[in-house]
Amino acid sequence: MNKKNFRKLWYSLSAKQRFWVRYLYYLPADLKDRLKGNRNKYVPPRGAIYTGSAAGAEKFLASSRHQLDLLKSEVDLQPTDRVLDIGSGIGRTAISLVEYLTPEARYEGFDVVKSGVDWCNKKIGRDFPNFNFTYVPLFNDLYNNSKRKATDFEFPYERAQFDKVYSFSVFTHMMVDEIQHYLMEINRVLSDQGQAMSTFFLYDDQNESQIATDEGFGFPVAGDGFRLMNSKVTSGNIAIHKSLLEQMMAKAGLQITQIADGFWKGTQDAKEYQDIVVFKKK
Repeated sequence: MNKKNFRKLWYSLSAKQRFWVRYLYYLPADLKDRLKGNRNKYVPPRGAIYTGSAAGAEKFLASSRHQLDLLKSEVDLQPTDRVLDIGSGIGRTAISLVEYLTPEARYEGFDVVKSGVDWCNKKIGRDFPNFNFTYVPLFNDLYNNSKRKATDFEFPYERAQFDKVYSFSVFTHMMVDEIQHYLMEINRVLSDQGQAMSTFFLYDDQNESQIATDEGFGFPVAGDGFRLMNSKVTSGNIAIHKSLLEQMMAKAGLQITQIADGFWKGTQDAKEYQDIVVFKKK
């Protein structure tokens, strides 16, 4: 089965079915890891990892350190910063931040998958009191069947609370109106001198045809300034035209300071698989 057909089959499953498939698929490897002692206290079993690579503790930690390096290089993350992790997942970034942030720093993360939030609070939050993870039951047809809409969700934090706000592979799984709302909320909770960083799948007029027809990782479904990988799972993967993203940022009172294209579309010497966007308040 090629990647396109596998992805179509994967998206045909419910969120609950996808979790169970991953659990059962990785169960033999998880048992082998346990027997060989190839586990880390803060790294979940492969079958519990619902985003990104599930290739074991060593690669999970390497991915975590890479994300920390990006935050340090792209938004000048400091050890005493107040940090907001949008879509904190199952702690991939947080497990490196516990070694970098001082006890005086503050980390807040939220996610729509309860199992990930529970894992993080049990394993990380228990050992590091300045790390807090919050479950938000929002609808996402890839991860959560809750009826509450992301467009109605107000981040549970006061205005200008954070020096750095970031998200990895979150805005690639949300619709345009949801992303717009989140950008407004980022503006609200970001300090005046703060910086934000998020990853996207971005395109422009020059490469739209390429990403629309790519058999391995393409976005064939056209929208108004965006393209989808699958029309039936709108949160599966979304690519946004760069000009639309600029308009969305401006509407939210934000401005882009840097875009680093990712190697998902063949960019040479890319820093990350997805496209990195750094932004701040106007």
